[in-house]
Parts: sequence; structure tokens; C-alpha cells
Amino acid sequence: MASGWARDGAVQDQIDASVADAIARARSRLVAGSSRTHCQACEAPIPDARRQAVPGVQLCVPCQAEADAEGAVFSGYNRRGSKDSQLR
Repeated sequence: MASGWARDGAVQDQIDASVADAIARARSRLVAGSSRTHCQACEAPIPDARRQAVPGVQLCVPCQAEADAEGAVFSGYNRRGSKDSQLR
């Protein structure tokens, strides 16, 4: 496939880099260590089943849902794929 000045496989390299960045971002948000028995935000008890299912859990389900909603603002704009970064 003709792609101008880009070398063969450059598009796939950008896709692979975007996936690797997303995986690294997700892994960086994982909590390590032992689970709490009570929510860090509201002190509500965290059920045993949740603590076993999610290692290192710190928040109860409602507080975790609120935290996830606040973190969903990420735009996902890929600077590697923008024309400005390719021209520099």
C-alpha cells in the first residue's frame, strides 16, 4: 500500500504503540497490596466477595463507580498519529 513518506508498517507501529500506551496506563492504575475491609472514601464495609475478586481494592462499589466516572474524561488523543507531530 502506498503511504507517502511513511515506511511500510508505520501505521501498524502507531496502532501497536497506542495499544501499548493504553495497557501501560491501565496497569499503572492497578492497586497493589492488600485489600481494605472498609472503603477509603466513605468507611462503608467492603464485602468479602469484592475483596477476593479485586486484589488491593480500596473503595466500595458506589465510590469506585464515582471514581471511574471522574476518570472517564480521558480524551485518548494520540500525538503520535497527529499530522503536527509527523511534520516536526
